[in-house]
Amino acid sequence: MPIPLPPSSLLPHVRVLELQASDEDLLQRFYERNPLYFEQVNGTPPRPDEAREEIRDLPPEGWSFSAKRLLGYVDDDGELVAMASLVSDLMAPRVWLVGLFIVATSLHGSPAAREIYAELERWMQRNGARWVRLGVVVGNHRAERFWERRGFVEVRRRDGLTMGQRVNELRVMVKPLDGGRIDEYLAMVPRDRPGEP
Repeated sequence: MPIPLPPSSLLPHVRVLELQASDEDLLQRFYERNPLYFEQVNGTPPRPDEAREEIRDLPPEGWSFSAKRLLGYVDDDGELVAMASLVSDLMAPRVWLVGLFIVATSLHGSPAAREIYAELERWMQRNGARWVRLGVVVGNHRAERFWERRGFVEVRRRDGLTMGQRVNELRVMVKPLDGGRIDEYLAMVPRDRPGEP
């Protein structure tokens, strides 16, 4: 049975839909109109197949997970104003990953990103999340501040990650929900313990 999508009532005239392969052009247009993330992280604008790859992309082989959801926030004109890629039960039960979260550049500085993420987090929690995990590229200052202000804490760093034309260092960050603790999380996800290979 499908999980109902998070409500979009916080942003008037925006509805949430689950993006499918048939929405590739819609997602690609959004990426091309909002290239800032790709320029900062990859050192280049989005590739022509960026949306196709995101729709098809799954966690690495050997990583357990229960589902990947790709959500789009669509305005009255039928265009995306935000997107989120989520993976549930990643490597351990009740650990959810925010793989990618992009809000239109025109909405930066507004409450939109905070409101969308707050509702997304409540929705993840209602559907079983006890911890939320993500990775933030070191030097992507806006993103680092955003996630820190949402209550995420760094558990380790990974360096030497090739992303587009850049080699980046990644901050692995976790937020406990529902009374969960970081030490409990690290016991369940040894990969994220500091010093683990």
